[in-house]
Amino acid sequence: MHVLSEQRLGDGVVEREFILGGIPGILWTPEAASASAPVPLILLSPPPLGLRTTYPRLLARARRSAADGFATLTIELPGSGDRPRLPAAEEAHAGLRRAMAAGEPVSDEIIDALVLPLVDKSVPEWQAVLDASLALPEIGGPVGYSGGVIAIGTRLAVVEPRISAAVLFAGSFVPRSTLEEARRVTIPLHVLLQWDDEGNDRRAALDLFDAFGSREKTLNANMGGHTGVPQFAADAAARFFTRHLR
Repeated sequence: MHVLSEQRLGDGVVEREFILGGIPGILWTPEAASASAPVPLILLSPPPLGLRTTYPRLLARARRSAADGFATLTIELPGSGDRPRLPAAEEAHAGLRRAMAAGEPVSDEIIDALVLPLVDKSVPEWQAVLDASLALPEIGGPVGYSGGVIAIGTRLAVVEPRISAAVLFAGSFVPRSTLEEARRVTIPLHVLLQWDDEGNDRRAALDLFDAFGSREKTLNANMGGHTGVPQFAADAAARFFTRHLR
């Protein structure tokens, strides 16, 4: 992990921008972490809009997590920001726009082509970054995962045994294969669902929640659109991590 810049944000948080094997990312740690016992880590998965766009929201979550005693880490997803585009996903985006403009339902084929290349490429990258971050003296685990795309979180919960709890955002398309993968998820889950999310298939999100094999799973559903998650829902997600990562 090559650190590009480091700064103290003035509220007890250290922010480090890094690059690892061509993967840009940001690591936030509580300032006192290096002087005390290693702290747990939460992986903050952004939407595929680019870190420049989503940075304010990610920073707010990182600051809250640092106040709770957790380090947090995010990466630029494949095909986002300045990273090379994913040709299959670009073609699927064009198909998605055509279907929506015509008022047609989005087909399973479009959803698979849009989401699965991103999942297949990003999950190994998350694992590589997790290897590097857990090698740092100030980070010791356990590890949580928070965010979307929900298919990425589902895959990681299946294949990455170091992740012990996850907060999943139900605000993205769900491929058919993700429903099957969900049956193999056993870690504690806290799923956030915005009931009126204009870009989300509510029925698919509910079917996915039903499919998760976890004995402990909570659905926190609230009225409002994609970016209207109420503060009390974010507080509940933070308490979930405090229960499972401490």
